[in-house]
Amino acid sequence: MHTFEFERATDSSAAVATAAQAKTAQQGADVRFVAGGTTLLDLMKLNVETPERVIDINRLPLDSIEATPDGGLKIGATVRNSDLANHPTVKRDYAVLSQAILSGASAQLRNMATTAGNLVQRTRCVYFRDTAMPCNKREPGTGCPAITGANRMLAILGTSEHCIATNPSDMCVGMAALEATIHVQGPNGARAIPIGDFHLLPGSTPDRETVLEPGDLITHVTLPPPVAGSRQVYLKLRDRASYEFALASAAVVLTVADGKVTRARIALGGVGTKPWRSREAEAALVGQPINQTSFRNAAEAALRDAKPQSENAFKIELAKRCLTHALQIATA
Repeated sequence: MHTFEFERATDSSAAVATAAQAKTAQQGADVRFVAGGTTLLDLMKLNVETPERVIDINRLPLDSIEATPDGGLKIGATVRNSDLANHPTVKRDYAVLSQAILSGASAQLRNMATTAGNLVQRTRCVYFRDTAMPCNKREPGTGCPAITGANRMLAILGTSEHCIATNPSDMCVGMAALEATIHVQGPNGARAIPIGDFHLLPGSTPDRETVLEPGDLITHVTLPPPVAGSRQVYLKLRDRASYEFALASAAVVLTVADGKVTRARIALGGVGTKPWRSREAEAALVGQPINQTSFRNAAEAALRDAKPQSENAFKIELAKRCLTHALQIATA
């Protein structure tokens, strides 16, 4: 691990001003914020991340969960995953988020990992985490050996010729289905970013994973008011029952009336280079009867543009079955 300066922030504005000194907008910029450290510290030990300064934000007042005036929910950046998943309001009104978080990592990691940290969690692609290997995400222009190498766990949606790394988050998939908004304080003021716009596709710049700029500090996330009568399910398929990343997952939020789907929000995990909101599946489902044919048609629409690699073509059918089964559970 490279040497670095460490300081504890006691004021958000001062923390932002310090971090804004970073030289680039890349994820590996000179100054990084840390809360739980469940991703950053791992990557620093591997020399994938080599910041010159690390700013601890745990003393900032960003650890509360509270109702918003419109009936939604405000989730602080440093709220621990365990606290969020087990919060009574989340379990009651945003069950898909609770289920998604509890399906990820381990109890020990969830006790440390934070909301903001999960939002900027980086890929577990083995080539990205091995500095002896080339990786466009880590060093732009060096190549993507995963395309012809070990790619069983990697993405089939949103890929490019430069990167096929999978976004690893479960929480973000649940938040995508709930249409969360990420609130950021930066050198130029505060702004609100819909979660669908927060993560970037790799394109020709896979090293840039989010819209965050140097100095940007995630302060909180807001969820819209819950939809009355919605049915919510998060289903995760993986190689083992716990402490494993998804091969495919599905977050569904549905409302049903007179035997038909009247509203649908669908997101997929384990298959995309970002948390994958599927508007195609939603459009295919709304207005349709709740039956196996409708669910399968929605799944077909969700995976229509999938581009498998040499070892992960099985994910196409797996993701279709995952979404179909999640819809069955939600409407049972």
